[in-house]
Amino acid sequence: MITFLACLALLIAAYFTYGRYLERLADIDSERPTPVDRCEDGVDYIKLPRWRVFLIQLLNIAGTGPIFGAILGACFGPVAFLWITLGGIFFGAMHDFLSGVMIMRHDGRSLPEIIGIYMGITTRSVVRVFSIALMVLVGAVFILSPAELLASMVPSVAKNIWVWIILTYYVLATMLPVDKVIGKVYPIFGIALIAMAAGLLVVLLSGSYAIPELTTLHNFQLNPDKLPIIPTLFITIACGAISGFHATQSPLMARCITNEKKCRSVFYGSMISESVIALIWAAIAMAFFHGPTGLGEQLAEHGGNAAWAVDVISHTTLGKVGAVLALLGVVAAPITSGDTAFRGARLIVADIFKIDQRPILKRFAVCIPLFVVGYGITLINFDIVWRYFAWANQTLAAVVLWAIYIWLARKKRNYWVALIPALAMTFIVTCFVFVSPQFFGIENKILAFALAALSTVALGYLANRRVDPAIVISNKSESN
Repeated sequence: MITFLACLALLIAAYFTYGRYLERLADIDSERPTPVDRCEDGVDYIKLPRWRVFLIQLLNIAGTGPIFGAILGACFGPVAFLWITLGGIFFGAMHDFLSGVMIMRHDGRSLPEIIGIYMGITTRSVVRVFSIALMVLVGAVFILSPAELLASMVPSVAKNIWVWIILTYYVLATMLPVDKVIGKVYPIFGIALIAMAAGLLVVLLSGSYAIPELTTLHNFQLNPDKLPIIPTLFITIACGAISGFHATQSPLMARCITNEKKCRSVFYGSMISESVIALIWAAIAMAFFHGPTGLGEQLAEHGGNAAWAVDVISHTTLGKVGAVLALLGVVAAPITSGDTAFRGARLIVADIFKIDQRPILKRFAVCIPLFVVGYGITLINFDIVWRYFAWANQTLAAVVLWAIYIWLARKKRNYWVALIPALAMTFIVTCFVFVSPQFFGIENKILAFALAALSTVALGYLANRRVDPAIVISNKSESN
C-alpha cells in the first residue's frame, strides 16, 4: 500500500510542480492567439470550454490502454508502478504537453506536418505514412476489441454485426463537426471512466485487499525469459506511461482550446489522469488475484484476456454499478478512441493534400478509403494486429520526443527534459525490434542491447544535426 500511495501522490503533485515548470519552459502566454481564433471553421476548429476539452482529450488518448495495458503490465510485478509513475510524469505527460503546445503554435496542424518542420521533409514523409497506418491500426483494433466484447455479452448478435454497427458510428463521428457527437457524448463517457477508477480506488483504500510493495525489481512473469522487463514492460504499458498515439490526437483539441493557459490541464492533466487510472488498475489487478503471479496464472487460464479480468474485478468489487461502469470502460472507451483515430487520419490526409474540410462531400471522400482499409484489417488475426500496433505506438512516441528536443534546443531552452526520454524510448523500441520474435528474434540479450545502443546513438546523432542554427524557424512556421 505504501508504494501505491507514494506513486499516486507523486503523480498528483507532478501536475502542480513539474507541469508548471514545463509551462514556463514552453513560454505559455494567455494573450497569444490560439488556432481557433485564426481558423474557426465550424467543423474542426470550434471553441469549446476547458472542462469539455479535457474530458474529450482524456477519452481520445485513453481507450482501453490504461486498463488492459496496466493489467497485462502488472504481471511483471510492482515494478510496473515505477514505470507508470516516472513514465507518466517525465515521459508521457511531458510528451503530451510540449507536443500539444508545438501543435497549437502551428495552427493545430496534424502531427506529421509539425515533425516535418523540425526533422525535415524526409522524416515528414515517413511519419505521414506511419501515422496514417497507426491511426487506421488503432481504429481497427478499437473496432475488434469492443465488437468481441459486445458479442460475448449479447450472444444473439454476431461479432460481424457489431463490427458494422461500430463502423457506422465511426463514419458519423469522424465526419460530423467536433461539437456534434464527440463534444456531447465524450464528456459523459469520460466521467464514467473516472468514476470507475475512483470506485476501485475506494475499494483499494478500504483495506480489503493487499497491494504488493516495490521491494524488488524481480520479473514476476510466468515466463520471464520470453518476456523480459527491458524492453517488454515499456511496450506493454504504453498509454499509462507514454504513447505516440496521444500526439496524433492532440491536433483535435488544439483546434478547440481558447487560451494557451488551458494547455497544462488539457494535455499534461489528461495524461496524468490516465497514469492515475493505469496505476489503480495495476494495483487492483495484483491485489484482487493475490499478487502478480496469481494474476499471471489467471490470465494464462483465460487466454491472456484482460477484458475478462476487468469484468470479474468490476462485478466483484463494484457490484451492479461496476457492471455498468465496466461496460462503459471496456466498450465505450475503445470506441471513442477508435473514432478519433479515424478523425485524426482524416485531418492528416487533409493536411497533406490541402483539402478543405468544410464541405461534407470532401470529408466523405477522404474518410471512405480509410474505413475500407480499417475494415480489411479487422479480418486479420487480432493478436497480430495488436503486436504491431503496440510497437508502432511507442516508436512514434520516440520520434515525437526527438522533435520536442529539437524544438527546445533551437529555442535554447532546457532540452534535457526531452533528450533523456528520447534516448530511453529509442533504445526501448530498437531493442524490441532486435529481441522480438516478430522482428529479428535475437536470443543473445547482450548482443541485442548492444545493437539497440548503437542504433540509439546513430539516431540521436541524426536528430542532433537538426538543431544546427543554420536551420532556422521562419516567422510563418511558428507564431510565437
